[in-house]
Amino acid sequence: MERTAVLVMEMQRGVVGDVTRFPELVAVCDKRRVVANAAEVLRGARSAGVPVIHCTAAFRADRAGSHTRNSPFLSHLLKDPAHMLEGTGAVEVLPELWEPGDLESRRHHGFSPFTGTSLDMTLRSLDVTRVVAVGVSLNLGIQGLAIEAVNLGYRVTVVTDAVAGIPDDYAQAVLDHTIGLLATRVTAARVWEAGR
Repeated sequence: MERTAVLVMEMQRGVVGDVTRFPELVAVCDKRRVVANAAEVLRGARSAGVPVIHCTAAFRADRAGSHTRNSPFLSHLLKDPAHMLEGTGAVEVLPELWEPGDLESRRHHGFSPFTGTSLDMTLRSLDVTRVVAVGVSLNLGIQGLAIEAVNLGYRVTVVTDAVAGIPDDYAQAVLDHTIGLLATRVTAARVWEAGR
């Protein structure tokens, strides 16, 4: 029997919340109702006993444990010494998506929630075989999540109206031409019809 978990990718205050450095991403999320749609998915998951795991990113002030010069995007972001620091409000999950029974898997480097974290072991300990992805971004994080989950043997479902990227037309192309090769695509209203 298939067991499902929801992976919530980087829905943090410093990414799409009140202390973000990514206003264009926030605008797309607002336009597409990504937070509201993700909240709908999480309500359905919790009511069905499906685990919710928030995949978050953070950095230590000294950057120990983080590769900081192997990606132009990371190099640029980490010029700000306060960016996404462990222990600050920026790394907190959006309050409207967090509940006390949820789990968190935090990473300190890279773009995928699996590399260098215990996420795979957590999922296996819960007998999970299928993951449902919501969050940001289709540019990097959701793609990395889907590719690595497939590589590790999980079935993947991406909730198309609970994910976003920038610009919006590129994000749609990623959904159509990359995610479509890796994952089942459904809307928030239909995700639980696809099976648990």
